[in-house]
Amino acid sequence: MYEKILIANDGSEGGARALSVAIKLAHRLKARLDMICVEEMPIAPATIDEIIEEQLEENHRYERVIGQARSQATAARVKIETHVVSGHAVSSIVEFIERGGYDLLVVGFMGHSALYNRLIGGTTDRLVELAPCHVLVVK
Repeated sequence: MYEKILIANDGSEGGARALSVAIKLAHRLKARLDMICVEEMPIAPATIDEIIEEQLEENHRYERVIGQARSQATAARVKIETHVVSGHAVSSIVEFIERGGYDLLVVGFMGHSALYNRLIGGTTDRLVELAPCHVLVVK
């Protein structure tokens, strides 16, 4: 059914739940599993130091996320390839899916208020709308 699965993980609780489901699916389907983490840089940084500081924080956070993902995948006897890219989450993930030819994107649901979603919109909502493959949203 699915041969190439991509899990988008931002290190949140929703991302952790999505990772667990993606690992189980990859194991069950004997599918390739990749994980993408997106470093979002400040929209209008004041200084180069602000960019460097942000990158260091993101790198430290994603080291932990990647380590946990590898550990969980190894325990389930699933091989996982991890990728950290810089950019806007939605466009970076959509481009990555297109380049990699993924069959399924697995993302976690982050509950925000109705007002937040109306004004700003959610990353998950945008991925469901724009991803060029099936999307599984894990709650």
